[in-house]
Amino acid sequence: MIETYVEAVMTDTVPTVSPTTPVASAAQRLRDPAVPALVVLDDQRVVGIVTESDFVALVAETNEPVSVEAIMSTPVVTVPSGTPTGLAADRMHEAGVRHLPVVDGETYRGLVSLRSLSPFLSRARLDVTWRGEPIHLDRGEHPEAITDEPDDRAMNG
Repeated sequence: MIETYVEAVMTDTVPTVSPTTPVASAAQRLRDPAVPALVVLDDQRVVGIVTESDFVALVAETNEPVSVEAIMSTPVVTVPSGTPTGLAADRMHEAGVRHLPVVDGETYRGLVSLRSLSPFLSRARLDVTWRGEPIHLDRGEHPEAITDEPDDRAMNG
């Protein structure tokens, strides 16, 4: 199997902001569907990241005008550009994040997101051996976990 690295799937045109950027300005930039997050840079060093969830928390907690520094997530989990995509996905999972700034040394290079990684993980990470038996969904102790499938439905190969 050919290994894919973060530098091949990262977005290097993600807008960046400084810690002193007004929140309203950052929010306007995040309204663009093509902008998954804003990386906060102090010179070229990543010091934070701002996502939609940071704005939700801001609205829930205060009405005060603040700068990005007040709402950014920090410390930031980052990856070097030569990181294999599988390892980047593992770091996302462990940290509970959906975006990783890509840095080489302390220099920001781009952003890799769960969305940009997913096409490269599906084949490499899901080694499923089909044995010809139908797979039945067991609702077990959490019947609310599966709501759009009837109980007697099975997947067929």
